[in-house]
Amino acid sequence: MTSSVSARLLVWLCLALCLSSCSPGKPPAPTLTVSAAASLSGAFTEIATLYKRQTGVEARLNLAASGALQKQIEAGAVVDVFASAGALQMDALEAKKLVEGRQTFARNRLVLIAPAEDKTVQGFADLAKASRVALGNPKTVPAGQYAKQCLTHLGLWDKLEPHLVPANDVRQVLDYVARGEVDAGFVYASDLKDAKVRRVAEAPDDSHDPILYPIAVLQGSSQKQAAQGFVTLVCGPEGQAILAKNGFFP
Repeated sequence: MTSSVSARLLVWLCLALCLSSCSPGKPPAPTLTVSAAASLSGAFTEIATLYKRQTGVEARLNLAASGALQKQIEAGAVVDVFASAGALQMDALEAKKLVEGRQTFARNRLVLIAPAEDKTVQGFADLAKASRVALGNPKTVPAGQYAKQCLTHLGLWDKLEPHLVPANDVRQVLDYVARGEVDAGFVYASDLKDAKVRRVAEAPDDSHDPILYPIAVLQGSSQKQAAQGFVTLVCGPEGQAILAKNGFFP
């Protein structure tokens, strides 16, 4: 009799443990995927950290050239927020009704840089004697598109085209210049944090389209409320302060 009771107790205990382990617990916090231009790396890393601290939601950053990110989204990549370094990429997604709630949250400036220890290039006129000049690939990188506009405006594009070294994004341009692999390169003002490069000149404002950064929520996002919260943080006072600290303009 005692062994029978003990067996029943053991069965009930096992059943209780199974039910306990199978019972629904606290649902995992949502995770956002934020596709952002490579030039936003530093600022958006800080903003994502702040966002998680405030909401408990992790914002995973997918950083690359804006054109490459645009193509990923058009191909069906699962993305909640897109932040571009150029209006053209956002225009393309907006035309296909893939984004909503578009806002412009920052500006930037295009600058010509050179290796810190190399004094060959002192201005745009000196580019004519440069053997290698790096810029983002104009087909996919907004900074490269602005650089092409600038060089065309200055009458230097045709002369320099054989000597241009296309890069995947502005970070790669910065690396090329810092390592002395090229004589000069085009990056954003917000990228000038490397002591191994020096600022040569700023591109004239009328030499290229305005450098504006738009951000939007993806129509296909399954977490639109959380995604909009991230956009609101970027565009609000806290996000703008972080962007300013990282060299962007309001």
